[in-house]
Amino acid sequence: MSAFDFRPIARGDFAQLAHWLRQPHVARWWADDPSPQALEADYGGVIDGTEPCDVFIALLGGRPFGLAQRLRWDAYPDYLAELQRLMPAPPGAYSIDYLVGEIADTGRGLGSAMVGGFVQRLWSDKPDAAAVIVPVHAHNAASWRVLERNGFRRLASGELDPDNPADTRDHHIYGIERPLA
Repeated sequence: MSAFDFRPIARGDFAQLAHWLRQPHVARWWADDPSPQALEADYGGVIDGTEPCDVFIALLGGRPFGLAQRLRWDAYPDYLAELQRLMPAPPGAYSIDYLVGEIADTGRGLGSAMVGGFVQRLWSDKPDAAAVIVPVHAHNAASWRVLERNGFRRLASGELDPDNPADTRDHHIYGIERPLA
């Protein structure tokens, strides 16, 4: 059982998310514009159900802690084609992304616990999910170590478009298969 709860993001979360996106440890890897207009453009479709991605606020003891999102690879054909230059994605593969909002919550294993709980929720919510395949920038060691702590293995390395245009194209691809029942 995870110590984390996950609830779908709502427009009422935009002020909290904007705060997190301005934090240096988040802004380094999430180069998203924290303005209200940009948050609406980025997350409004998810909230309205017109974007095929699920975004959640992670709660620890009822307190907003971070953000976690999941998407099915085949719902984003361009993104899938880029990944498949490095490795095949099995049918039914998902990806996740995540952030810990406050620097005080980093370095204590809580991010690893959040991701572990989120992956367990994905297995529970998405019975068709065969695997989780996650590209991570090669220099974002904290992120790929979180994945490794949760049983993900490095499957490939190569060049992908970075989330932050200031970064190189160097990425590692991590994956985990659905556990056998």
